Amino acid sequence: MTDEIRDARTVSASMHGRDRVAHAMGMAIDAVAVGSATVSMTVADEMLNGLGVCHGGVLFTLADTAMAHASNAGDERTLSTTASIEWIRPAMVGERLRAVSAVVERRGRNTIHDIVVTNEAGDTVALVRGQTLTLGGRVTQEG
Repeated sequence: MTDEIRDARTVSASMHGRDRVAHAMGMAIDAVAVGSATVSMTVADEMLNGLGVCHGGVLFTLADTAMAHASNAGDERTLSTTASIEWIRPAMVGERLRAVSAVVERRGRNTIHDIVVTNEAGDTVALVRGQTLTLGGRVTQEG
């Protein structure tokens, strides 16, 4: 295992340990490296909207979490500045969803990410494009 992967996992674990929303939604960090991350969760009853499908905001939160882990894996504080989502197909209760975030372009402190959310059959559920701004300072907390 390279030091970069080990460090990215340490940073991700530190972030995830403090992320109450991700824990409440049952998210798991499946893979992380500087500039990429995979986050998954299973759609639960309490995530359904009034039409009986996974709420769009829940899908956005999953994608945003993947982008957060991808952008902060280098242990330099980075926040989202903008993002847009295209909902492709509904996600149903019990489906395991996976969000994969990857860097598309870096320009100074600004980075553009594409995030693809798929279901367990491999069908695309949502596409997200987001931008982050690196602020500096460490993500991990000492002591």
